[in-house]
Amino acid sequence: MRVITQHAFGGPEVLTVVAAPEPRVLPSEVLVRVEAIGLNPLEPRLRAGEFPLLGPPPFVLGWDVSGVVEAAPGTWRFRPGDEVFGMPLFPRPAGAYAEFVAAPALHLTRKPAALSHVEAAALPVAGLTAWQGLVDLGGVTEGDRVLVHGGGGGVGHVAIQLAKALGAYVVTTAGPDKREFVEELGADEVVDYTAVDFAEVVHDVDLVLDTLGGDAAARSLGVLRPGGHFVTAVADEDAELAAAFEAAGRRFSGIAVDPDPVGLRALAGLVEQGKLRVHVQETFPFERIADAHRLIERGHLRGKVVLTV
Repeated sequence: MRVITQHAFGGPEVLTVVAAPEPRVLPSEVLVRVEAIGLNPLEPRLRAGEFPLLGPPPFVLGWDVSGVVEAAPGTWRFRPGDEVFGMPLFPRPAGAYAEFVAAPALHLTRKPAALSHVEAAALPVAGLTAWQGLVDLGGVTEGDRVLVHGGGGGVGHVAIQLAKALGAYVVTTAGPDKREFVEELGADEVVDYTAVDFAEVVHDVDLVLDTLGGDAAARSLGVLRPGGHFVTAVADEDAELAAAFEAAGRRFSGIAVDPDPVGLRALAGLVEQGKLRVHVQETFPFERIADAHRLIERGHLRGKVVLTV
């Protein structure tokens, strides 16, 4: 099979398509013939060596996959021919930049017919981050006021729809080029961060879902009601920031997404109910992985970027 690997840290040019043996399937695992691979902002950072989650190269990046079960010798959960998607093994290596992936059956679920493989591959990391932040950690319920930072991005565009499905009133920050996009997703208020300071116009929020970090995270303290909850997907290890929220009587939680079959099935159910759609800004063929990474590194994406196999 073909895989995309790298033998050194560096720019997108270090990513190389090579031949490799198909992975061995262990009991409780399935072999998936990959149709599409979702890409995430974390992966260019790992490629560049910004932090050593996977250790030194060589390694194969990737977690978001959608494809067809090729073999399932040791599990009753799936049969060959089943269409599945998921985020296996994260944060351990899943080797998803490949034509075949061996994955724990429990880390996958059946692909909704309403989603193409491209759309399904874009959902797991972003969708589970939003689910675990809003549902598992946040406990969002009907009538809550939720602020989603970066509503036009991968996690943000799913979070807006999920919060609306939970019955929340949703405020989001987005640039002027994404206003119409996030309004179509269901945002009740859109704060143009290029023209307005959200901290001056947003108040009495029950939960903030942070996908940006930095100054936006720190300034979110003032928009929360007493007892409100700040959930961050990017500043979870900032002890000083956490202490500031707690001292002000606000809750602080960091989320590191993990495989979750319950959440994944719930997201698939929302898709089938017409309450959730996945937006893919651009797809690239397998061989153009370097171009895909360059696009992600430019930032300001609308939804996700996906590789097709």
